[in-house]
Amino acid sequence: MEQHNITWRGIEIAITFTPEKFGMADHVELRSAGKVALPVTETGYRSHFLPVGIVAEHGGAVPFVSAWLEH
Repeated sequence: MEQHNITWRGIEIAITFTPEKFGMADHVELRSAGKVALPVTETGYRSHFLPVGIVAEHGGAVPFVSAWLEH
């Protein structure tokens, strides 16, 4: 499991990335400080499962989440 903190457009976001969670998928969790809405969640929290390797293809959790938020 990896944990990262980023600031995106002035919003503090905690990222937890677990590769191959439950042996079947990569898992990304986002939590924004103050439960501020983000483009991928209205509540400031998002749990998302992805096919194994997608996060690595983007260069890791921070580049993946940054691209996801910008998309």
